[in-house]
Amino acid sequence: MNAAQAPEYGAVVIVGAGQAGAEAATELRACGYTGTLTLVHEEEGVPYARPPLSKAYLLGAATEADLAIRPASVYVEQGIEILSGAVDSIDRDNRRVRLHDGRELPYDAVILATGGQPRRLAGCDIERASNVHYLKTLADATALKETLRTSSKLVIVGGGYIGLEAAAAARQLGLQVTVLEAQPRLLARVTSEPVSDFYRRLHESRGVDIRLAAQVVSFEFGAGGHVTAVVLADGERVACDALLVGIGQQPRTELAERAGLAVTEGVLVDAACRSSDHRILAIGDCARQPCGADRTPRRIESVDNALQQARIAAAALTGKPIPVRAAPWFWSNQFDARLQSVGIYTPDCERVVRGDPQTDSSFSVWYLRAGALVAADVVSSPRDFAAARRLVGGGVSGVASKLADTSVPLNYLATSVICAASQVPSNSNSIQVSV
Repeated sequence: MNAAQAPEYGAVVIVGAGQAGAEAATELRACGYTGTLTLVHEEEGVPYARPPLSKAYLLGAATEADLAIRPASVYVEQGIEILSGAVDSIDRDNRRVRLHDGRELPYDAVILATGGQPRRLAGCDIERASNVHYLKTLADATALKETLRTSSKLVIVGGGYIGLEAAAAARQLGLQVTVLEAQPRLLARVTSEPVSDFYRRLHESRGVDIRLAAQVVSFEFGAGGHVTAVVLADGERVACDALLVGIGQQPRTELAERAGLAVTEGVLVDAACRSSDHRILAIGDCARQPCGADRTPRRIESVDNALQQARIAAAALTGKPIPVRAAPWFWSNQFDARLQSVGIYTPDCERVVRGDPQTDSSFSVWYLRAGALVAADVVSSPRDFAAARRLVGGGVSGVASKLADTSVPLNYLATSVICAASQVPSNSNSIQVSV
């Protein structure tokens, strides 16, 4: 679509008011969109940031007001209506979004920003126990926070980011914490062994009991239906007075499926975030878009990805040039360590370790595919991460030995790459670096 076609989108409805939806709304206005703009929010209040829920909010270092992505006045000033309610269906023939309470919103374009929902433990009847928690929304975090105030033993099922961040917060609050991870290592889906091992040692050094290859088979219940223990496959029972389940999330695609859109482990979208219906776009955790050097369709669960896709969608609907996607990045704070990741890691990547994860509090792991740099994990080094963002995603090759050499400053290496890139023909897919 070009700029001349943009006025056909006289009414845009954004379904979902998380990071992606909120950004899409304000970015549409920034791109010059002047039509009716409605942001449908399943919760009350203004859109809020979710990352602090498992960290600062649990610790009491951030309040509900601190979580607001933007002040309420911004939405009023920009003519963005925030409508509380849940969407039941999208009538593509008549271009109507139908809410659960019967209201209908006419649309010329819809942006789905429905996000994801926590995976539930299969075959376990624990949902009604008041001391069992999942963590996704502000209400979830508030309920968990209240439970932790009166608890002494927290068991966390799942050793991913949510589980580990919550474990760090709970230990800082003085609770006894046990993490049960079904895989042989922590963070197995998202990073490599050196990073997994570092975080296991970090948590254990702070008193967290980490159990790997721990298969949960059942639960014991006490008075009031509370879960009092988790039973493992080997017969061991782990006592608790609070339980958090953090075993990943799945995309919320039910609305897209009912609307007849193409869905495969996420709403399938193109480079402009358009679904199989060009009037319906999808962004954020619910969207599956070709990305990375191999252009494989992927869902990327991160704030940065949500922001990038929101800007792409806004550009697509206003006839602006589609922004070039940067390598996605992510962060996680646990105790005094900060992990920052950029690019797309897959288990088949070659890896180069810079520094010593066994002894250093700061190190990095670099991932290459066919000799080209595709991702990096940087622990507690903002300067190295700044260099990583410059290096990753540019088709850089021939740098493995230099990445491992701590005598070669990464900012110098990144500058060398930029200089080399300026001399590479536009039809080349690889930048060879000589330092």
